[in-house]
Amino acid sequence: MKRYFIYTLALVGLMLMSCSAKSGSETTATEAAAAAGNNNKTTNKMTKVKLETSLGDIVVALYNETPQHRDNFVKLVNEGYYDGVLFHRVIKDFMIQTGDGNSKHAGPDAALGDGDPGYTIEAEFVYPKYFHKRGALAAARTADQVNPERRSSGSQFYIVTGKVYNAEQLEQMKGRLVNAAKDNIFRRLVTEHRDQVMEMQKANDQQGLQTLQDQLIAQMEEEYAKSPVSFTDEQVQAYTTVGGTPHLDGQYTVFGEVLEGMDVVDKIQNVETGRNDRPTSDVKIIRASVVKK
Repeated sequence: MKRYFIYTLALVGLMLMSCSAKSGSETTATEAAAAAGNNNKTTNKMTKVKLETSLGDIVVALYNETPQHRDNFVKLVNEGYYDGVLFHRVIKDFMIQTGDGNSKHAGPDAALGDGDPGYTIEAEFVYPKYFHKRGALAAARTADQVNPERRSSGSQFYIVTGKVYNAEQLEQMKGRLVNAAKDNIFRRLVTEHRDQVMEMQKANDQQGLQTLQDQLIAQMEEEYAKSPVSFTDEQVQAYTTVGGTPHLDGQYTVFGEVLEGMDVVDKIQNVETGRNDRPTSDVKIIRASVVKK
């Protein structure tokens, strides 16, 4: 339990950094879509998008339960934003990532991964219904330290390849997810008591800090008990057969899945990579288009 107290002291500084690091570019995807005249409405049928890549075609479906991500993705596709972007980060048995607008004409030594359309998207977690199974389409984002709301990048996304887990490995993974869930609750509670913690630190009130620590830990355990981490039967079935990346569940917005072209995804994940996991020979999206119904 002591690790929470140590973590609290370090977190105060991180919270102050995260507050000052926020920019004014938090336009929502909904606002951006409206400005572009995108009137895509939720229907019973999922929107499909074809990604024509230099290694073959991939067709993805976009979930209606994540409307901001769906509408934003369609808007960018219709604008041609994804035409020519590279798969700039590829990690075998994990995922392939793309969507950096700065990658279109990037030289071989260019540092990639920061490009976006200038806004972020509010997280839309539909968990555990949608999770990081093989073939899942999910939004990339910056780290929790500077992005506690876990807002998604306005354009960057990844497709999960992952690996297959046995029952024992999955149980071990569950344990790590339990710890992560509790840590996330504790982070939020510390943020809510930031001023109180800082005042106690300033006064060197060690007893007060210890008492507050105990209170926050008890509150954390109480909140966690209301929604404990567990894997559904569907998750267990997927992760022990086709595979995926369970440690990302509930932390990144899953907003679609691959319908066709997982063989192409596998071709991409198996290419040779170099510095920063970038393929040594460029792999790109030549053209993205909404599949006409």
